[in-house]
Amino acid sequence: MAAFVPRRAVAASVRTLATTSAPPPIASTSTGAAPHRPRLDKLRAEQASIDDFLGGGPIEKERVVFSKNKTPRLPKYLKTEIPTSTSYNKIKQDLRGLKLHTVCEEARCPNIGQCWGGEKGDATATIMLMGDTCTRGCRFCAIKTSRAPPPLDVHEPENTAEAISRWGVGYIVMTSVDRDDLPDGGSAHIAETVRRTKAKAPHILIEALTPDFAGDAAAIRLVAQSGLDVFAHNMETVESRTPFVRDPRAKYRQSLEVLRVAKEAKEGLITKTSLMLGVGETDEEIMQTLKDLRANNVDVVTFGQYMRPTKRHMKVSDYVSPEKFDFWAKQAEQLGFLYWASGPLVRSSFKANELLKSSAGKRLLQGLKGRDGPVEALTKDGERRVLEGVRA
Repeated sequence: MAAFVPRRAVAASVRTLATTSAPPPIASTSTGAAPHRPRLDKLRAEQASIDDFLGGGPIEKERVVFSKNKTPRLPKYLKTEIPTSTSYNKIKQDLRGLKLHTVCEEARCPNIGQCWGGEKGDATATIMLMGDTCTRGCRFCAIKTSRAPPPLDVHEPENTAEAISRWGVGYIVMTSVDRDDLPDGGSAHIAETVRRTKAKAPHILIEALTPDFAGDAAAIRLVAQSGLDVFAHNMETVESRTPFVRDPRAKYRQSLEVLRVAKEAKEGLITKTSLMLGVGETDEEIMQTLKDLRANNVDVVTFGQYMRPTKRHMKVSDYVSPEKFDFWAKQAEQLGFLYWASGPLVRSSFKANELLKSSAGKRLLQGLKGRDGPVEALTKDGERRVLEGVRA
């Protein structure tokens, strides 16, 4: 007869047998500091987030987009450096102190260092109004989503105006999440922010990159007439890809209507939109979209490469070559756009201030609409390049 073994002893024996051997001791690092410790300490001092620490530099040597057919790693011309300028750090610290959000950070824009790091008067920042949570869920966007976001911060218009007035920027882009939970889509909140900012810093040029307000013409007009200089609303992609790329509530024709209503709401208002390439569109579809935009008197268009923010988002269909972006810049010129920027790293508000620094932009703001004499500028930065153009 087998000897009786207490249950407690059996349990202890099982745990012992299931336990792996102890791992080997970690090599001592007493001979020197951890290789990335100075960088970590610097980011902590700047109140940076973990995303900033993981965003690039020595730790992230390669960025790869995977798919079933093993899409090749990110082309070199799409890689950017870690931002470190004084202007960048000042803007970031002010944002933290006033609890403001930017689409530059929330959407992980690759151009944040260039836009925030400009010299005084040339830096451009993109403030994201109405919180950091959107009621829509576009398949390309990294911003958080919820059917019931937190209520609006009633102090945000004043805090935003205060922050912008002391940054020394010459051009500000105000964008926002979609707020389908609000009766007016948040249009009154955006308009109030524009008005307060102009009151504190009338010299600053303001671009509002708006949602579609579910097609509400009154809401569109309210923002267009609030005192801003540029009304922007992004088409994002061509008509056939819209149902697969954007939230179901975002419609191609509705977005065209937003731009048309805004243009008619205020004489001399500049209207602007942006297209992502690399989401499955064809050249014929892009050309048709450009024609649709000009038919609705849109003045400015930008082209950029879609870059998958996380593995949860839709895959990149293809990486469009810099030469192809040059081609689309030429098409924008021929179709009569006032200004265009086209390149793999271009985003909607990339170098946004360049438009109104041009003679064409200044004339348009003064109510003069001459469009003679196209002028081009090809900018090269290593292997990255952007083809920009303005009509003189």
